[in-house]
Amino acid sequence: MTGDPNLHPILRLAPAKLNLTLAVRGQRPDGYHDLHSVMVPLGLADVVSVAWAAGTDDTLAVVGFDAGPVAANLVLAAIGVVRAACHATLGPGHATPALAARLEKRIPVAAGLAGGSSDAAAAIDAALEAWGADRALDPGSLADLRGAVAARIGSDVPFFLAGGAAVVTGRGEGVEPLPPLRGPAPGILLVTPAVPVPTPAVFAALHGGPAGASPDPGATARTSEHLAVEWRGGLRTDALVARAGVLASANDLVNAAVVTVPGLRELRRGLVRRLTRPVGLSGSGPTLWVLYASLAEAATAAEAVRAGLADGSIVAPGAARPSIVATTITASGPAPEAGSGQGGTA
Repeated sequence: MTGDPNLHPILRLAPAKLNLTLAVRGQRPDGYHDLHSVMVPLGLADVVSVAWAAGTDDTLAVVGFDAGPVAANLVLAAIGVVRAACHATLGPGHATPALAARLEKRIPVAAGLAGGSSDAAAAIDAALEAWGADRALDPGSLADLRGAVAARIGSDVPFFLAGGAAVVTGRGEGVEPLPPLRGPAPGILLVTPAVPVPTPAVFAALHGGPAGASPDPGATARTSEHLAVEWRGGLRTDALVARAGVLASANDLVNAAVVTVPGLRELRRGLVRRLTRPVGLSGSGPTLWVLYASLAEAATAAEAVRAGLADGSIVAPGAARPSIVATTITASGPAPEAGSGQGGTA
């Protein structure tokens, strides 16, 4: 790195993800679940930056949404794992000075959008650049190191290294990149109630009885696999939007999320009535999503939801107002939002 790294922080965008489909194929002996999901990155993104620090310890400052204890943040965990991997690959003499990291948290936390995992993936690449490992390793070795580090940190982290839409299988370690959609970027409305939902709680509800079980997990798997086939063949934006109704039902965790979050079912019904469009769930929730042909249409829908919350026709669980974001599905990382550069929240 040339110059003073403290004057030139390395910036990375960390996009949210959306599960257009999520099939749970069963529980593994290690306690995780085998999944099949078509996942896409969104324009809504956190911002991660790192610079060399004057001291000996890595530090992290967080602004925006409360991401919990700093010591447990995946950004710091990623930096530590990358440092160990650099020493193992390049030798203990390779310089990996302490880093001062900053996280601008724009993605709601514990919301089914994998913001923490995306932050970790962004921190992996930022640390590799800060320490010059991206230049010291050949492309193949660098890809192997990135993949190994990502797999150690969390199930969703490998997806974000793909840089676009992908079929995700296993517990998340299987990532098959998909080609970009043909046509303009589709719009997505995200409505996230102010009720953080730990993923383990939703999976516990999935196995806790009939109320949390998926009515037909085989149907979800078929939908997910069919969408993957269509996408590999070159899916158009209008064709994806036309499948919104089918995709909104293609998540085996919907009933489990509803059991875990009282009021989520009513919010979903209120959105369907107000918007007259199918409403899906991302990951384990509680974020609900609505697919549109453009960002402008999603932004208009966001205003309708705000009006519904104001007049009481839409009721959301939680002590605070829900986060409402109009954004886009991106082919290869975050895209600018209309008017603000990243999308707005309520």
